[in-house]
Amino acid sequence: MPESLPILKQRLLNARTAIFADYNDPQQAGHLLVEWASYVDDFLAERWQALNLSPAVCLIAVGGYGRGQLFPCSDVDLLILLPDNATDATLHKVEQFVGMMWDLGLEIGHSVRTLADCLHEAERDITVQTAMLETRLVSGDSLIYRDFERAIQHALDPVAFFEAKLLEQQQRHERHQGAYKLEPNVKEAPGSLRDLHLLIWLARAMGIGHSWYSLERAQLLTPHEVRKIKRAERLLWSFRIALHLTAGRREDRILFDYQNSLALRFGYRNTEATRASEQLMSVYYRCARIVMQLQPILLSQLKRRLGGQLPLPAQPLNERFQARGGALEISDPHLYKHEPSAILETFLMLQQHPELTGISADTLRALWHARPQIDANFRRDPRNRELFLTIMRQPSGTTRVLRRMNQLGVLGRYIPAFGKIVGQMQHDLFHVYTVDEHILMVVRNLRRFATPAFNHEYPFCSRLIEDFERPEVLFLAGLFHDIAKGRGGDHSKLGRVDALDFCREHGMPIEDGELVAWLVEHHLTMSTVAQKQDVYDPATIEHFARLVGNQRRLTGLYLLTVADIRGTSPKVWNAWKSKLLEDLFHATSRALGEGVISLNSALEDRQQESTRLMRLYGMRDDAHLPFWQELDTVYFLRHEAREIAWHARLLYGRFKSPTPIVRARLSEGGEGLQVMVYSRDQAELFARICSFFERAHYSILDAKVYTTRHGYALDSFYVYIPDQHDEHYRDLIGFVEYELGRLITEAGPLSPPVSGRISRHLKHFPLSPQVLIRQDDKQKYHILSIVAGDRPGLLSRIARVLSEHQVAIHSAKIMTLGERAEDTFQISGAVLTDPKSMVKLEADLMQNLGL
Repeated sequence: MPESLPILKQRLLNARTAIFADYNDPQQAGHLLVEWASYVDDFLAERWQALNLSPAVCLIAVGGYGRGQLFPCSDVDLLILLPDNATDATLHKVEQFVGMMWDLGLEIGHSVRTLADCLHEAERDITVQTAMLETRLVSGDSLIYRDFERAIQHALDPVAFFEAKLLEQQQRHERHQGAYKLEPNVKEAPGSLRDLHLLIWLARAMGIGHSWYSLERAQLLTPHEVRKIKRAERLLWSFRIALHLTAGRREDRILFDYQNSLALRFGYRNTEATRASEQLMSVYYRCARIVMQLQPILLSQLKRRLGGQLPLPAQPLNERFQARGGALEISDPHLYKHEPSAILETFLMLQQHPELTGISADTLRALWHARPQIDANFRRDPRNRELFLTIMRQPSGTTRVLRRMNQLGVLGRYIPAFGKIVGQMQHDLFHVYTVDEHILMVVRNLRRFATPAFNHEYPFCSRLIEDFERPEVLFLAGLFHDIAKGRGGDHSKLGRVDALDFCREHGMPIEDGELVAWLVEHHLTMSTVAQKQDVYDPATIEHFARLVGNQRRLTGLYLLTVADIRGTSPKVWNAWKSKLLEDLFHATSRALGEGVISLNSALEDRQQESTRLMRLYGMRDDAHLPFWQELDTVYFLRHEAREIAWHARLLYGRFKSPTPIVRARLSEGGEGLQVMVYSRDQAELFARICSFFERAHYSILDAKVYTTRHGYALDSFYVYIPDQHDEHYRDLIGFVEYELGRLITEAGPLSPPVSGRISRHLKHFPLSPQVLIRQDDKQKYHILSIVAGDRPGLLSRIARVLSEHQVAIHSAKIMTLGERAEDTFQISGAVLTDPKSMVKLEADLMQNLGL
């Protein structure tokens, strides 16, 4: 009696569960894929034969299933090959079969074609042609199947196929934006399974074979390379199997949602320095790098064999290197063995000869196998040390060769500390690259500052670096700034030691070595000052100027800071941060030139500049004086001259207005709005304003809260509005001025805090909230520092808690780094003088931060 569909469906499910039960051993990956494919073969053949179809109708496995490998939740790709004279009855039975497979829960990808149809479709679509390269007969006439194989192979043009697949790979790599994204696609990203599939497809198309051993027999791979590539393939299989089992469906992206589960499955555990998921992903990235190292070597070999032409003549470059067909080539195949220094010279030659498009296949292979020669003796050799510094000093090509050196494993061997951070994840909620990729992005940014073609991108940075003597100091600082990540402890201080040792060993001038080390140690300082302190306060500038000490350090630190922030994530940099850093740079530069800053002279200068700007508005010289009499020194310290002049113009004759005044303008940087709120002081005003902006989906980047002598709140906000263009800001300004003004006037009950979904990154890698309250240096105010995962309604929740405890906010620095919020508030209130009350305040804040 035939089994019912529910029983058959359960059989399939039980078989898959049994085959992949408790999978956690990468060594078993290949065996399990074959076992599952074999089971599905038998299952399909049994159902196919039960329909009593003619043997002339062939059931053929194609694609990944055709390779004889089937992942737990992958599609079962089938070609049903019909004879030219297929009857309606045959087609009906085929429809029955396909429908049954779907009813059984098998996600099949199927096509029903004659041989002529197959050849026609393959000619039109490279994807179809590729799928038909990898086929197996599941059921049907083997002679007909062999005729099908021969016809497909005969119709294939290896040269056209090779070119089409390389173009397809290039487009795929661009689509997946590099191997070092934090959620890579194990099937499609650079260094993934698809890159390995490509090599086998090309080998099949050229008639070389369909396995790595076939390529070894054809002397296109060495036994050592076969071992490396098979290990990488096995690990990639393992990741994909575990992904399917964890997700319970076909999923090829190593999403944050699954990284912790995958790490536990494979036995990784958290340590003090690294999460289990970071350890797991480091294995993935190193595996992907092996693929990216070996694939270009084999592609070049295949292309050369495909061409079948005599080698182009060589053009000597020096006694060790030559150019052939636009590629760099070593003159002696044993060069690296006899002269290990030539390893570094290879990359220098690429810089000095920009006409070269790459490295020849034989040289790539020789270079890859020569890496073990980069040992302690190699690193101590004065010739190699000079070569490395020469690479860093070249006027062009440095980023390109550093990336090549990293990809080939040369950079990590020459600087062992760099080798330790290759493929290291950064789950800090704002870096979107691994540590090594981030470092190379920072060096790239510094190089772009120095490249005339990119002057339009960073005009101020380009002007600064043009006058910076020996800019290789900056490039080395960029190379070392995060090199100690993941060791535990302060990576800035640990990196300083590495950088100083490197500079001393390489014989750099003492002054330059100390500057590199200082920049590495303080690479976060300028960003912290700009985003957490008041850069318009002379005391802040004076303290920062003392730390920096001289103009060269200041310039170097500014350039490194901009390059670093822009190298973390496209979302982290904005015009507001740019303005804060540039204002801090200019103010510090003046302080370094003038020495100790006098508070009175700073105030006088700011007021004079404000008066000059007001004249440009057509205001009388004394028009602002009645309003200024209601302001004290604190106001003038917190606001820059342009903002003071703007306030005076807006409030001229209205500084005793009975109704709130809300005015907005496009920010100077062109991103977001600057908003002024002027109103009789009222309870929960700051919380009310924050709630308004959050409900409008605007991000507050900076807030200055001030109360005049006559009891008016004068608050200034810089808000960022995502996905808006200049032409829309006029409407937005009108909306903010009217709606926020109405909300403050009505002063009704506070709306409930905004709620919303938190990001997947924050959900799966939560950030423990931190609350710190301390007195400021002048013992006048308290400083509240908060670190938490950014989420909807966070700022208004904080404001509500402070309002409930009758804590006044005087200023707020809102720093959002990706999905990490680091906010600083200047506060005052009676609760801050009572230890018990302060503990209660901190507890309430922690409770709201954790919601």
